[in-house]
Amino acid sequence: MTETDRAVDDAERAREQGGGGRCFGLSPGRGRLSAGRVGNWRRRLPDELGVLVVLALLVAGIGIPYPDFLDSDNLLSTAHNSVYISLMACGMVFALAMREVDLSVGGSYAMCLAVGALLIREGVAPWLAVPAVLVTGIVLGVFNALVTTLLGLPSFIVTLGTLMLFRGVGLALADGKQITDLPLDDSFFTLAGGDAAGVPFALWVLLAVVVVLAVLLARTRFGARVRAIGSNPDAAEFSGIPVVRTRVQALALSGLTTACAAVLALAYYGAGDPTLGQGYELQAIAACIIGGTPLAGGRGSVVGAVAGAMILSVVASGLVFFEVPINWTSFATGGVILVAVAADSALRRGGRRRH
Repeated sequence: MTETDRAVDDAERAREQGGGGRCFGLSPGRGRLSAGRVGNWRRRLPDELGVLVVLALLVAGIGIPYPDFLDSDNLLSTAHNSVYISLMACGMVFALAMREVDLSVGGSYAMCLAVGALLIREGVAPWLAVPAVLVTGIVLGVFNALVTTLLGLPSFIVTLGTLMLFRGVGLALADGKQITDLPLDDSFFTLAGGDAAGVPFALWVLLAVVVVLAVLLARTRFGARVRAIGSNPDAAEFSGIPVVRTRVQALALSGLTTACAAVLALAYYGAGDPTLGQGYELQAIAACIIGGTPLAGGRGSVVGAVAGAMILSVVASGLVFFEVPINWTSFATGGVILVAVAADSALRRGGRRRH
């Protein structure tokens, strides 16, 4: 363990263990810790609590006038519709937490879909095509990071270009049309594209990814480096944190989760459509922001990002029940994003005033 790594860990522990007594200028004597106890109680609340409450209120708000919305099949379908954006958002959290952004995920998703479908149609066993697709996603993420580093350009600009580049490659590979004639009776399509224990298989995969990445961000050295770089990139580089390597790893992770979404979509739809994924990059970023990951970097929440993606899915599903024209879906989504960002900003301003 290097001195830099120890410094990162110590800083994280100091921030997380800051006592309420220090915050309110109180001594640890008995009877004088009420304000400190309140501060500690607030700090014990998960950061994702607010967005989870909003999600629950949305579900209840739609379910009360329309009880059919609360039907288990409908709720599972609504959750399943959010899986692909959720997986992209899980990887996007790491990029945003270190002040990077990956706008290429929509194009990467389409290209990975085309690659997987082509491999299967050419005779590769579907389960053997899965690691090939995942490696493709990682390579695309590493490519984004290397171009960003070598050219010294913001990742926003680089990934905006590779968004169109990757989508173009996917369209070219598929000749601009769906890749069909796949062996849909294979266990890959029946299992990964079906249900397991009454729940869509994709939701089980999402749950596993959320658990792993939440621990990776909050409890590992890599996660600490991501947050340290996002908090102050110049100080992180000066202190010896490997900024370039961490950037490569974060964008490779974003590519991996996008490829995972492509694998599940291929299994579910049973075809490779290179036109899918348009606008997914903006929805993934929106899910992260709704879930409490700021564009300013320094922190992030994997659980919050998934909750944000599910909020977007619930809003879209709710509009159907309220018989709102589909043309208003984008309007509603934009409104949700603005309200979430405004509420998050207000809560954090209030928190700073209290401290």
